[in-house]
Amino acid sequence: MSDPAITIQLNGKPHPLAAPATLAELLASLGLAGKPVVVELDLEAVFPRDFATTSIHDGSRVEIVTLAAGG
Repeated sequence: MSDPAITIQLNGKPHPLAAPATLAELLASLGLAGKPVVVELDLEAVFPRDFATTSIHDGSRVEIVTLAAGG
């Protein structure tokens, strides 16, 4: 039997996700694992060191901003 699905708000849009899930798993599913990103979960910034242990729940609001260098 597969894990139940949850729906989060990802950058303001509904996004289905298998539960249970962590921020690290979400980033990996989006192809952003190990990339320079800023993540906010329910209006609070999350440090990269905490991505693997921070759970995402049904209805969570996640904002992800990718950082790019350039000139």
